[in-house]
Amino acid sequence: MSESTTRRLTVAQALVRFLSVQYTERDGVRRRLIAGTWGIFGHGNVAGLGQALMEAGIGDGAAMPFHQGRNEQAMVHAAVGYARQLNRLSAQAVTTSIGPGATNLVTGAALATINRLPVLLLPGDYFATRPADPLLQQLEHPVEADLSVNDTLRPVSRYFDRVTRPEALIPSALNAMRVLADPAETGAVTLALPQDVQAEAYDWPEEFFADRVWRVRRPVPDPVELEEAARAIRSAARPLLVAGGGVHHSEAEEALRALADATGIPVASTQAGKGSLRHDHPADLGGIGHTGTAVCDATARTADLVIGVGTRYSDFTTASGTLFQHPGVRFLNLNITAFDSHKLAARTVVGDARAALEALGAALDGHRVDSAYEAEYRAGKEAWERVVESAYRADDDGAVPTQTQLLGALDAVVGDEDVVINAAGSLPGDLHKLWRARSPRQYHLEYGYSCMGYEIPAAIGVQQAAPDTPVWALVGDGTYLMMPTEIVTAVQEGLPVNLVLVQNHGYASIGGLSESVGGERFGTAYRYRAADGTFSGAPLPVDLAANAASLGMDVLRAKTVRELREALVTARASDRPTCVYVETDPAATAPPAEAWWDVPVAEVASREAASNARERYERDVAARRRHL
Repeated sequence: MSESTTRRLTVAQALVRFLSVQYTERDGVRRRLIAGTWGIFGHGNVAGLGQALMEAGIGDGAAMPFHQGRNEQAMVHAAVGYARQLNRLSAQAVTTSIGPGATNLVTGAALATINRLPVLLLPGDYFATRPADPLLQQLEHPVEADLSVNDTLRPVSRYFDRVTRPEALIPSALNAMRVLADPAETGAVTLALPQDVQAEAYDWPEEFFADRVWRVRRPVPDPVELEEAARAIRSAARPLLVAGGGVHHSEAEEALRALADATGIPVASTQAGKGSLRHDHPADLGGIGHTGTAVCDATARTADLVIGVGTRYSDFTTASGTLFQHPGVRFLNLNITAFDSHKLAARTVVGDARAALEALGAALDGHRVDSAYEAEYRAGKEAWERVVESAYRADDDGAVPTQTQLLGALDAVVGDEDVVINAAGSLPGDLHKLWRARSPRQYHLEYGYSCMGYEIPAAIGVQQAAPDTPVWALVGDGTYLMMPTEIVTAVQEGLPVNLVLVQNHGYASIGGLSESVGGERFGTAYRYRAADGTFSGAPLPVDLAANAASLGMDVLRAKTVRELREALVTARASDRPTCVYVETDPAATAPPAEAWWDVPVAEVASREAASNARERYERDVAARRRHL
């Protein structure tokens, strides 16, 4: 047997070459696993991965397309947006220098892992050979000399390794791909790369660079679990299905629709699962939980069987354990991960969401919920639609729009194919209650981490994944001020993302929360200090529209409902990055919360507002249940 041939490359060159020939395959469709690399270069990666990416990323048909970022956290957000748009079947890598560039990855990594979305992180690291000690930006630990700032990425990564020898890259890179492509394991994956090792040459086996396909499995449910699940549903009088993000990730929307059509079981949606059914489907009850619709939360309170599909049951979904109040309520969870399927002491069906829903539909052949139950929730759905119409309606086109009227104006402009992105502030609650999702990819809410600053870079990632799709980033002034930098990237790359920038002079959602828990909106307004030292003076003279224009965006200022509608139409037709700037009327027009959310209130306080809030808190928390 002849020896395998080898290729002499640096570690960085070998890694880039390896990444360029990795693929996923599901249902016969093949995609690049790592479709491109974002990067900001410094002394920890410029001579290693920087040099390797230059060789691989120049010219037509580049082996590894390179994307230049402005902020390390934002680069991760862009990669996450890209992966989510493509149902986790394709991802991007992010490289940074050691030091602040690497630690800036931590927030994005947490977001990716919490939301179960794949991203490959390639931070530089200190010299493995330790020729000087300490180095620039080195964190010195008195008893752990091998510790680096990259270790902050360990708890927020699904897989972490520090590659201190060239030959160690082979098993590490293979394990990284395994985790990224595994629907039950995926999240942020970190390969920390010492800067001297990146530049070191090694004779690599040619087999390392052969095309490799990682098949994304669709595990089918266990027959016994499936039989028990079908029996539980057939015996339930008031079942409710909760669709989570796993429905989208597994492309199970059609299987869910078929099940709802056949059985009449109503469908609630989490923030990640909204759009699993089209908004006008008779069984779609909209959002569930603290930001849910009245009909959905009322149905949840009386459900005797809750069927979770691809959801991890966050506190917003369960209303902090107070939502599901039927005395005999039981849970049935369909999930690809056993960890999530066992939540709430549920019966479990471990498997791919599409495979499980299809099998469940067959097992329930001929079964349908009682007609009175269908009539009840359909009447509630019709009543809620009137609430939406009222919130969207603007009786005076010359008036300053409210935030819900802004959503109504956008609803009238978007097509089924448009993608609407949001993550933080008061908009997620309004969107979950009111948005009429028309397609599986339209509603893009990052609410696992609800990270301010996500929206603009995520819009760039979505636009890269779906270049012919109109993409909208809905951003409040607080979020905008945290991370507007990737506007420059959108301009540089010619990506026609649309930014709807809502000016309400502060952290509006936290201001409302603060008031409800006795905090009296302290420290939440963007205003001058008043004589008493509080931020209650005049609004600050900032011009965020001018800032967006200075970064290269076309900017449309809308002062009235009519101008807003016109600006949104213009933005959607533009082939350039465009910002629609609007200052909204602060009047509260959104429906109030239909379910509780647990934010502990001071047990003792000298101010009346906090004391009153504590009394309300003690009444509300008494409704919490532990489902065993």
